[in-house]
Amino acid sequence: MSSLHLNPLFARLSSARRILVAGAGGGFDVFAGVPLALSLRDQGKEVHLANLSFAALAGLPGEDWLAPDVAAVTPETGPHQSYFPERVLAEWLRLHRLPSTVYAFPQTGVQPLRAAYRALIEHHGIEAVVLVDGGTDILMRGDESGLGTPEEDLTSVAALAGLDLPDPPECFVAAIGFGVDAYHGVSHGLVLENIAALEREGAYLGAFSVSRHTREGALFLDAVAYARSRTPDRPSIVSGSIAEAVRGSFGDVRFTSRTRDSELFINPLMGLYFTFELAGVARRCLYLDRIEDTRLMRQVSSRIAEFREDDVARQRSPRRIPH
Repeated sequence: MSSLHLNPLFARLSSARRILVAGAGGGFDVFAGVPLALSLRDQGKEVHLANLSFAALAGLPGEDWLAPDVAAVTPETGPHQSYFPERVLAEWLRLHRLPSTVYAFPQTGVQPLRAAYRALIEHHGIEAVVLVDGGTDILMRGDESGLGTPEEDLTSVAALAGLDLPDPPECFVAAIGFGVDAYHGVSHGLVLENIAALEREGAYLGAFSVSRHTREGALFLDAVAYARSRTPDRPSIVSGSIAEAVRGSFGDVRFTSRTRDSELFINPLMGLYFTFELAGVARRCLYLDRIEDTRLMRQVSSRIAEFREDDVARQRSPRRIPH
C-alpha cells in the first residue's frame, strides 16, 4: 500500500529501469505522453517513445525499420511528408538535446501490432510500458451509447494484454484530456462510471495533473506549440485542448480553425492523467476477444461494429454529470 504523498503510478514504475511510453490511438497521442516520459527520464530511467502512426510509413526505406511494423523515426525520416507527428516529436526532442528516436507502428490488427511491440520490447529490454491515450475513450468497454474512436486504442490494449514473453513488462494506461471525446459521442458520465468500476476492481491508480509550473508541464506546452508550427494544416485538437487546459484556459477556446464548427469546453480536468493497470482495462472490454485474431485495422472496425449490432439492447444510455 502506498502513501498519500506518493504517486501510485510512479511508485509502480520505481523499480523499472527501461520504460516504453507509447501513444495508443495514433496521430499526436504520443505527445500526450511527453510529460510522463520527461519525468521518468529525470528519475534516471531509460525512456523510449513509440506511437501507433497515421503517417505514410509504407514508403520508408528498409534501413528505417527496426523490425516488421516497427519504424525507427528520427528528425531526418520522411522529409517530404507534411503530416508526420513522430518525426515532429523527434525534431523537438533533438532541439532539447534529448534522445530523438520515436518508434512508429503502422495501423494493423492485433496480431501484427503485438509482434511489433514484442520486437521493440525485446530490442531494448523494456521492463514497463505506459500506454497513453489523448482522451479517455480507451476506457469505453463497448456497451456505452458512444465509443468515440476505439479501433486504434483497443487494438493497442489487446496487443499488450496478450504479450507472450517469458518475463513480460508491467503495463499501464494513462489517459489525459477528459472531455475531448465528447465530439465523438462519448458520455463522460459513463467514463466516470467506468473509472469507478476499475477502482472497485483494484485497477485504478489515481489521477494527477500536469502543471505549467513544472519543467515537464512547461516543456509539454513547448512541444505542442512546436508541433502546431510544423503541422499548421492539421494541428492536433486533442493536444491543443490539453495544452490550453494546462495554461488555465476555460470554455470555448479557439486555437485552430479546425474547431470552428463545434463548441469546446476547455477545463482543468483536461490536464489530469487518469492512470490504470492495463490488464484491468483489458478485462473490462467486452469485445476484446472478438478482435484478438485480427491482422488489419479494418477487421478491428468490422468486429466492433458486429459486436455493437449484436448487443444493441445492452447499451448503456448517456449519463449526465449533474453539477
